[in-house]
Amino acid sequence: MADLSRFPITARWPATNPDAIQLYAFPTPNGVKISIALEELALPYEAHKVTLKPEDVKSPEFLTLNPNGKIPAIIDPDGPDGQPACVFESGAILIYLAEKTGKLIGNSASERLDILQWLMFQMGGIGPMFGQLGYFYRGDGKAIDDKRPKDRYIAETRRLLSVVEQRLDGREWLCGDYSIADIATGPWLRILDMYGAREAVGWWDFPNCIAYLDRFLARPAVQVGLVTPPRD
Repeated sequence: MADLSRFPITARWPATNPDAIQLYAFPTPNGVKISIALEELALPYEAHKVTLKPEDVKSPEFLTLNPNGKIPAIIDPDGPDGQPACVFESGAILIYLAEKTGKLIGNSASERLDILQWLMFQMGGIGPMFGQLGYFYRGDGKAIDDKRPKDRYIAETRRLLSVVEQRLDGREWLCGDYSIADIATGPWLRILDMYGAREAVGWWDFPNCIAYLDRFLARPAVQVGLVTPPRD
């Protein structure tokens, strides 16, 4: 049995099965990326709910795992060289898990490169910009009288959706076979509905994105991952 006692986070969120990957997350788009990936890869894992409240993500225990105080993060008891290892940042975790298993990251160097490009597109574009849209459209930012921030992120969300729309023309998934690029992107397309922002961004103008999200949400691993760990 793996010994995870050197990780202070396990004192607050104890591991029931220390031989399984320990996932510390909340069901946000970034959080569910990892539970979906773990389900798709059939890797044993244990999910711990770490809320977005400062008492959780800014706690001394969690900061030992991610100094940036953001979910998700994992501890893999069977990390590099067979030693336990922690990984934070959702994109880094996806790459780590894909490389660990040799799955969802392509079958050649060129396929891997393509997947990593689209993963970074989500990490650097879709995630931050859609997140800002959520803040100004549904979050605290909606109380700001100046409409320019909201209008800016509505326009940028539409632009990013148009990039995905064009990429999906004649494609089922972003990079040929289903990959970590899709696992990263799908939850962020879904969040537009949860923001109540589909009408604002003209979601129905993007039929390829609509069909893509339907395919993504139909996957059994996605359905489980989206509610792991449970919100309540």
